[in-house]
Amino acid sequence: MTKRILVADKIAQEGVDYLTDRDDFSVDVIHGLDEAGLCEKIPGYNAVLVRSAVKITGKVIDAADVLQVIGRAGIGVDNIDVDKATEKGIAVLNTPDANATTTAELAFAHILSLSRNLPAADRSVRAGKWERSKFVGAELAGKTLGIVGYGTIGRIVANRARAFGMNVVIYDPFVTAEICAADGVQSVELDKMLVSADYVTLHCPVNDKTRGLFNAERLAGMKKGARLINCARGGLVDEAALYEVLKSGHLAGAALDVYETEPPGESPLFELDNIVFTPHLGASTAEAQTAAGTGIAKQIAVYLQTGEPIHAINLPPVSSEELIKLKPYMTLARRLGKLLGNMIEEPIRELEVTLCGAATERNIRSISTEGLVGLISTYMSIPVNRVNARTIAEQQGIKLTESLRDMHTDYQSTVGLTAYFDSGTLSVEGTLFDRTHPRLVRISAYDIEAVLDGHLIITRHLDQPGVVAAISTLLAKQDINIQHMQMGVASGDNMAVAVLGIARPVNDATMTEIEKLKAIDKVMQVSL
Repeated sequence: MTKRILVADKIAQEGVDYLTDRDDFSVDVIHGLDEAGLCEKIPGYNAVLVRSAVKITGKVIDAADVLQVIGRAGIGVDNIDVDKATEKGIAVLNTPDANATTTAELAFAHILSLSRNLPAADRSVRAGKWERSKFVGAELAGKTLGIVGYGTIGRIVANRARAFGMNVVIYDPFVTAEICAADGVQSVELDKMLVSADYVTLHCPVNDKTRGLFNAERLAGMKKGARLINCARGGLVDEAALYEVLKSGHLAGAALDVYETEPPGESPLFELDNIVFTPHLGASTAEAQTAAGTGIAKQIAVYLQTGEPIHAINLPPVSSEELIKLKPYMTLARRLGKLLGNMIEEPIRELEVTLCGAATERNIRSISTEGLVGLISTYMSIPVNRVNARTIAEQQGIKLTESLRDMHTDYQSTVGLTAYFDSGTLSVEGTLFDRTHPRLVRISAYDIEAVLDGHLIITRHLDQPGVVAAISTLLAKQDINIQHMQMGVASGDNMAVAVLGIARPVNDATMTEIEKLKAIDKVMQVSL
């Protein structure tokens, strides 16, 4: 089936060509759409690509009917309602490394520009002046550079700074001391960094923890005469507070490529001579634009064709090789979850997913998420998939726990799902035959080997002769064949379970007749 892709923003032509050259995609390039225009156009598209100019809002996402993935040619996703996309089961992809070198180089250009007063010196010469004594600068060698955020961009900046003979200190609570030692940088607390750093450059995202990170108090706590560079996100710096520390001379200078509001419009910062501005040029090189455009095009193509979420914001990273190995286990977990969901008639408090044996070598998060997909989809009216399953489970008050066990007494590998609810627990366990075919091997205390595929009738009944024969008679009246049948018993119990694979689903009337059989305790029908 042909997938439809909307390119709603200006990306590199190489990226557009990559998609249009493929027979399995239909690509439309439509720029300049506002929210209303996108809401009108988005139905029917499986993917949409943007850069930073176009906003994919919650209203746009709500208007989409078959959208599977949103691609951002660049690193920031401020223009995409990621929470709404996740809620709707839509993957959000970006290209975090495509702009890394060019953004790092711009930050370093600003460091050099501030150190040698380059913009002001340029304006002076253009005005016919020769003010050499006015533009005495500062050397970088021997100075301390503080880097806030030590991801890909921060590490490139650190590498450049060390080449200039600078001492580098970093603040990033998610980076280990071993990585810092290997890179020749020192990790310190943020406020300690600010007291000693001659230059501070920001390379972290904006979120609830970092928004307004450089407020009046923190700016005032910086070393007197230091310089601040922000090529990351405008929301990190309080611009009104920055104006005060620059005007007072507490900071020697600042450089901004990003702003609280873009474009910034009128700003008191424009009055000052010790600050340099660029119009969000971090990604603006030919090389970066090509890398971002082709990168996101390839990621979108892979996701639509295989489901591999390269650089997904709202999905765990899984390589194509790992995904191939995972898929049989994911299928098994999803079918077990669906089976479990059909058995339970009250709210679930917790779902425990247990991998045993060879299954422990696979990504448990991906497997447990598929278990949630199967479970929740049995009673939710909205589409549930691996993107939104965990979010929906949290909204429903379902706690997900994961565990691993080394060995199983009977099988090389198993996936087990246990649901906890107010009146008790219920569990199912399955395995893979030939590492491919899902099989049910246990329902709570009942051991049973049954095919997990097609249309199934599952009963719990008194362990006595004639039960299956009675069910068969009722099915025969509806001209429904039993394709396979397995029985299971539990030690010390006078009850048994049966799993019947049938050619097609039975109607409600027949299910009621089966339920009325004297030996039947419970009966359910499920299609996998």
